[in-house]
Amino acid sequence: MPSQTEVKRILEAALLSSQEPLSLADMKRIFEGQVEPGPLKEALEELGKDWEGKAVGLVQVASGWRFQTRPDFLPFIEKLDPEASPRYSRAVMETLAIIAYRQPVTRGDIENIRGVAVSAQIIQALENRGWVDIVGHRETPGRPELLATTRRFLDDLGLRSLEDLPPLEEIARTVELPQAPAGHPGATTQPAANEPNAEPNGDSHAEPSVEPDAPAAEAAS
Repeated sequence: MPSQTEVKRILEAALLSSQEPLSLADMKRIFEGQVEPGPLKEALEELGKDWEGKAVGLVQVASGWRFQTRPDFLPFIEKLDPEASPRYSRAVMETLAIIAYRQPVTRGDIENIRGVAVSAQIIQALENRGWVDIVGHRETPGRPELLATTRRFLDDLGLRSLEDLPPLEEIARTVELPQAPAGHPGATTQPAANEPNAEPNGDSHAEPSVEPDAPAAEAAS
């Protein structure tokens, strides 16, 4: 069985090399079951302290743990590839905000709140990004699809659960932050510039015009 120091070093290497968050189950698999969750969490806590004050830190998100660039440094990283940071239209952002704060919702619910029709391209853009998914059907005539945010959505915002959602006026700024380049700690894949309703060099958009309810109690899909 590896020592606690070895566990920490192995976890550090695994987390830095992984492009996706690692869950406790993933970490147990690394050690072939020789290390229990308790010591793993202790090693993660120590590792987090080791990286305090640095440009990259260890964070826990919905899917597990990962190293990511701290937000203060993202504007500088964006300059390495300024064309890779599309901005979503106001319509997409409003739709995402409604789904995030009132989920699960149907397309009809979104249209009632926004007061305009929601195109299939808007929903598709959010599904392609991995932020929204179909989680069921409402038992009403036509059985419309119920939409909710995904675990990927929480991961990309650096959140553990829906209860950690920021105030509504902050969510647009958060999801529009440029991500670190691929392969960099904390990097996530940006949608292509030709994705529906993506604006590669658009101006910042006004905040979504909806009032948030309390986040849904059920976990993200």
